[in-house]
Amino acid sequence: MKISFGLKTLFLVHFIVGLVFGLGYLFIPATIMGWFGIQVQDQFPWRMIGAAVLAFTVSSWYCYRAAEWDKVKIVVIAEIVWTSLVALIGLYGLLFAGQPAGFWVNVLIMAGFAIAFAYFYTKSSKGSARYPR
Repeated sequence: MKISFGLKTLFLVHFIVGLVFGLGYLFIPATIMGWFGIQVQDQFPWRMIGAAVLAFTVSSWYCYRAAEWDKVKIVVIAEIVWTSLVALIGLYGLLFAGQPAGFWVNVLIMAGFAIAFAYFYTKSSKGSARYPR
């Protein structure tokens, strides 16, 4: 089954956003987190997060270039898990751990990606008899 135009577009948008944030977290974490009102004491954990974001970013680029659902399904599942967990952990931080209000930007971006990837997973899985849900 071919990848839909919508899913290809989602992969491209995810690649662009991930590239900006991933490189930012990797090379200038204090500046990036400063945008959200977060003081960074130790940059190393943020650099690790940047590396993880860039790994997903690279996978999105390769998925954008792919043509078949079979080639991208596992990445879509991983994206659903990753973006959902980050959004939920961020929401917890905002509601219960005193994260600054600017952190809503991260939560909303990740929640948006989680919803979009889940939508395309559901839509694409229905059209693929080889991958029942």
